[in-house]
Amino acid sequence: MTTFDEREKAYEAKLAHDEELKFKANVRRNRLLGLWAAEKLAKTGKAAEAYASALVAAQLEGNGDEALFRKVRADFDAAGVAQSDHQIRREMQELLAAATNDVIAGRGKPD
Repeated sequence: MTTFDEREKAYEAKLAHDEELKFKANVRRNRLLGLWAAEKLAKTGKAAEAYASALVAAQLEGNGDEALFRKVRADFDAAGVAQSDHQIRREMQELLAAATNDVIAGRGKPD
């Protein structure tokens, strides 16, 4: 194998690894966002866990972050939870940063 071929394989492996980390961080962020939103919606225990799982599925089935945002926004509106669009999006960004750090550090699932 030539040096170029070796570099190409290494680059492809890095891209695949980076995409896997990105996916894991997004799933973790979505679960954390779900637990945060569930608390605002006065959901606890299994209901909070189910809501968090629903958010993970919403992003996977929908249009990424926008689908996630729309679901939280609609649920907050239906329940009369006072959170601005900016507050929801800021929470999404902060949780993504925390989730990314957790995934990179190899931490397990969130509590």
